[in-house]
Amino acid sequence: MTTTETTQTEEKPVRSLIPARMHDMPWVKFHWLVIFGLGTAWILDGLEAQIVAAGGFEKTLDMTAADVGLAGTVYLVGQVFGAIIFGRLTDTLGRKKLFTLTLALYLVAAAAAGLAPNMWMFLVFRFISGMGIGGEYSAVNSAVDELIPGRFRGRVDLAINGTYWAGAAIGAFASTILLDTDRFGQDIGWRIAFFIGPVLGLGIIYLRRHIPESPRWMVTHGKGEEAEKVVSALEDEVRAAGKELPEHSKADAMWIKAREGLTPRQLSYVFFQMYPTRTVLGRP
Repeated sequence: MTTTETTQTEEKPVRSLIPARMHDMPWVKFHWLVIFGLGTAWILDGLEAQIVAAGGFEKTLDMTAADVGLAGTVYLVGQVFGAIIFGRLTDTLGRKKLFTLTLALYLVAAAAAGLAPNMWMFLVFRFISGMGIGGEYSAVNSAVDELIPGRFRGRVDLAINGTYWAGAAIGAFASTILLDTDRFGQDIGWRIAFFIGPVLGLGIIYLRRHIPESPRWMVTHGKGEEAEKVVSALEDEVRAAGKELPEHSKADAMWIKAREGLTPRQLSYVFFQMYPTRTVLGRP
């Protein structure tokens, strides 16, 4: 049976087995690549939060304790805006483009914050860094949930979100060394600390080059043939690993119509009629 029974257009939906094949796929090395390539946004977030909490930049930038608190608030506000703006773009432009763009935005802004000549420039770059991390949450969560097999998804999401504390630990350890004025000057150590995230991020960008676009996203955007190539390649990896692929019948296929995203009315229906308890609890 072919994956798609008819040509997909904006007006005419198709039946596709791709969601079921991705959902039931056995675990292979590719899924580890997804975890290490995409599941690092939380490490960077924890790292950023701890570095700012450790301080060291107050005297250089002539900031009071209230100004340091403001830097944390500005970062959080940036995350909210980034999640909203890039979350929408993720549905429109694709997961892969956005999780590359948001990470690059974070890298540039975090490094720029480490070079900031004054408080106001520092706050601007902190806001932009927050936007990058907020966008990471939207793009990465979408990609992880669509690329990881269903029976592993909950544990993977929990493990990835928990790595925030690994980032905080890295930031705390680095701060004890970099903020020691016996090792680094008052105006040097904290600036180096702000480059830890960008250096880690460069390695992450390299890993992400090998992660394909989400086949589920491609199917919902009229790119069924490209999605089939990605899924077939993953299934070849499963076979090469000596694992069996589950059988799927025509009944497992889903009707899918190409779209550019949900309307506010559709979102309201999903939040308050389909999943009201999840909406109240604020969980996926």
